Amino acid sequence: MGRSSGGALPPSRFLGIAAVVVVLDTVTKMLAVDRLAPAYLPHEVWGEWVRLTLVYNQGAAFGLHLGAYSRWIFLALTVVALVVMWRLYRRSPADAAWRTWALALVSGGATGNLIDRVRSARGVVDFLDVGVGAWRWPTFNVADIAVSSGAIILAVVLWNEEEERAAPQ
Repeated sequence: MGRSSGGALPPSRFLGIAAVVVVLDTVTKMLAVDRLAPAYLPHEVWGEWVRLTLVYNQGAAFGLHLGAYSRWIFLALTVVALVVMWRLYRRSPADAAWRTWALALVSGGATGNLIDRVRSARGVVDFLDVGVGAWRWPTFNVADIAVSSGAIILAVVLWNEEEERAAPQ
């Protein structure tokens, strides 16, 4: 299968992977807002281990908040990150399919959360709630899963690439 403009997979695949993440994220968030209201009321799925709890996060990962301008700061940072992800994709070697998948996952997840920031001052819709009792992971969403998974894959890929470059010939 030919490719005319860089990246391990053609741009249509990169964008397709990212689009699937955005659609899954958007649909699950719409369902959460519709079915889990009111906010902050846990709905047990698997005992207290896995719950669905609608929350709105005005900050970033783990509730990081930068004051009154958090929404706009994180919105701008997300746009910059998306540009960086696209450039990394465009510069990826032709045999870097895993890198492309990772970048597409991160880009799709970042776009999903960006849509929430643009759409509402309430913040990003989160609803996946895991933990035990008061020991809970911060509530998250499908976009967060894609960003985290993509970042882990990208770290492993880049680590392996660095190891290969450093290995004696």
